[in-house]
Amino acid sequence: MLQELSNFREGESGVVNSFDDDTMAAKFLTMGVIPGKSLQLMRRIPFGGGLYIKVGDSNIAVRELEARHIFLETE
Repeated sequence: MLQELSNFREGESGVVNSFDDDTMAAKFLTMGVIPGKSLQLMRRIPFGGGLYIKVGDSNIAVRELEARHIFLETE
């Protein structure tokens, strides 16, 4: 099932599938968020502050608005 990263709960994971914005896709690709890689939501900052995610061996912080452009394949 395809799901937006912004809808994940802490601890949920999936495989990066696609992006819906080319500009944001370029940013994510440079950060290592690449289709086919596993991604896990580690922590959600309260009040829409952002998301702390793990992609491969890297930990990255992204804004809530940015997370809406990342689509993941889940079980």
